[in-house]
Amino acid sequence: MTTISEDDLLTTDLYDQPGHLVRRAQQIAVSMFHAVIGTHVTPVQYAVLRILQGHPNIDQNTLASLCALDTSTTAALVARLEERGLLERSVNPKNRKFRLVRLTELGADLLHDLVPAVHELRRQMLASFAPDEQDQFMTLLKKFVKLNNEQSRAPFRGRAALE
Repeated sequence: MTTISEDDLLTTDLYDQPGHLVRRAQQIAVSMFHAVIGTHVTPVQYAVLRILQGHPNIDQNTLASLCALDTSTTAALVARLEERGLLERSVNPKNRKFRLVRLTELGADLLHDLVPAVHELRRQMLASFAPDEQDQFMTLLKKFVKLNNEQSRAPFRGRAALE
């Protein structure tokens, strides 16, 4: 292990710190999201709607797992989206402790309308990279997220959440 001198510790450039750059990348991604998609939904709300599109009638805990969100954040998001008429909750007849969540027709229509903008957003976010760099960036980003998943407050549980 390399020893770092106190002078080196104090002079490390903030913009050489991965955590700072990831935070900045998140800020930029959210700004680009709103510039391209608009203010209809936030990036996290969009993620919730997309998961529900592929997994109708799942409980809120499973939804949280598939979105890699904590359950309290998911509950608040679901309540806001339900108020807007984009999704609806119902009691699970198999286990009344759990509420099932699904898109409404309005929510499905909104997602359908956002598809072109979502593709444009992806194109714009990756446009500053050459094609081979785009693939490399996405590969490394996915690898970073996968390898560090358990460090998250709300690790992604993927297919395991459905079982």
